Amino acid sequence: MAESPYVIEMLHITKVFPGIKANDDVTIQLKRGEIHALLGENGAGKSTLMSVLFGLYQPEEGVIKKDGVEVTINSPNDATALHIGMVHQHFKLIDVYSVLDNIILGAEDTSMGFLKKKEARKKVQALSDKYGLMVDLNAKVEDITVGMQQRVEILKMLYRDNEVLIFDEPTAVLTPQEIEELMHIMRGLAAEGKSILFISHKLNEIMAVSDRVTVLRKGRYIGTVETKQTSKAELSRMMVGRPVQLVVEKEPAKPGETVIEVSNLKVASKLYKRNAVQGVSFQARAGEILCIAGIDGNGQTELVYAITGLEKTAGGKITLLGRDITNASIRERSLQGMSHIPEDRHKHGLILDYTLEQNLVLQRYQEKEFQNHGFIRFDKVREYAQQLIDKYDVRSGQGPVTVARSMSGGNQQKAIIAREFDRDMPLVVAVQPTRGLDVGAIENIHKELVAQRDAGKAVLLVSLELDEVMNLSDRILVMYEGQIVGEFDPKQVTVEELGLYMAGAKRQGEEEMA
Repeated sequence: MAESPYVIEMLHITKVFPGIKANDDVTIQLKRGEIHALLGENGAGKSTLMSVLFGLYQPEEGVIKKDGVEVTINSPNDATALHIGMVHQHFKLIDVYSVLDNIILGAEDTSMGFLKKKEARKKVQALSDKYGLMVDLNAKVEDITVGMQQRVEILKMLYRDNEVLIFDEPTAVLTPQEIEELMHIMRGLAAEGKSILFISHKLNEIMAVSDRVTVLRKGRYIGTVETKQTSKAELSRMMVGRPVQLVVEKEPAKPGETVIEVSNLKVASKLYKRNAVQGVSFQARAGEILCIAGIDGNGQTELVYAITGLEKTAGGKITLLGRDITNASIRERSLQGMSHIPEDRHKHGLILDYTLEQNLVLQRYQEKEFQNHGFIRFDKVREYAQQLIDKYDVRSGQGPVTVARSMSGGNQQKAIIAREFDRDMPLVVAVQPTRGLDVGAIENIHKELVAQRDAGKAVLLVSLELDEVMNLSDRILVMYEGQIVGEFDPKQVTVEELGLYMAGAKRQGEEEMA
């Protein structure tokens, strides 16, 4: 019998959840040694399909073949036994364990009941050297960057001798530099004979790294194409079902009065003795999108935490519409006129075990419209939630009563954006607003951010996506090591120039900044 050209075949897979057909007769075939991208909108069924392959879900219909032989995968342990590994979109790591302990957890080598940690360390170190995955094996996971955590997840797969590697949205939380490194690592893995399934909706990355692309739309299979023979425009049309504008159209800004002023702000660092934010000052005005750009870990997170009240300041002053809010509570800032799309949607954006409708009124349930003498008017909450779901195309299995945790990452993000934009506040603080979203949703959110600006709001945008920074902003401030090292007009600066400032290779002199 001839050897099958495919290492994995998923044939006619159907997976149903309450109220939704997540996969509807989907077929995907993975060749040996190829990088095969799985592309689709948020909620198109990509993660569900891969979770079926990894044994987290059981399909209602369809068969899975490994090397041409039909297999049954009832659990992740079955998948591991078949040498299938998966890096999940939201990492499955234990924060308080060391990197090494996380890698060997569940695949421990023991002798007479004792852990053979020395041998494990040698094997992990050898893998780390071979694939260029440098991580500190002794560090605790909670102390390392997101990019490093991802390397830990990859080492976890390699430690288990996996041949088929599934990457679920691996770049959603990475900086441009870390994305480059990951692409390099993926090419190296494929060259070694590993077969990779790569879930993404970032067209640049798919064009750069994949050999073939399979497109899903609303749970259905649309087609498989050779990457070399397609284009970004064609892929986005297959994915969304209509042509998509890849460039933001906007009129020049008409800045008005100052909405927020930050003066000499200092914020302590949790990791180091020095301050994470060191004397930052700027103003954001009504009717402009001011973008703070920089490589992750240069103080942007702490700056936003201080502005939004998630973190205490170590010095300096924050003024919103002329009122000092430096020590105000989060609720006070919210009522003063600040809406916030947070960086970490799970930690600060949603209460995952609440329903979608409860999450959509989190900041407004105390308003007259939604309560009567202290009792919540559930009919009004439901009505309001349904309006937002329709307006912002938030897709979920059971509408307003869907538990937030069960929604896809992109739809969780849409829910937060719907809630914050609809509050109609003078200041919108948007941190990575399009992280984890597909091209169709990104197009809508970019339009919405421009509409907020044109309605006279001040938009403070923090983004790691250089395309987004260049496309959306009216002014750009670059942060490096906790300081603002340059201010730019996006029409007069190149991506390369910005990159130099972001990497600390250049900074504007005092005379230029004045």
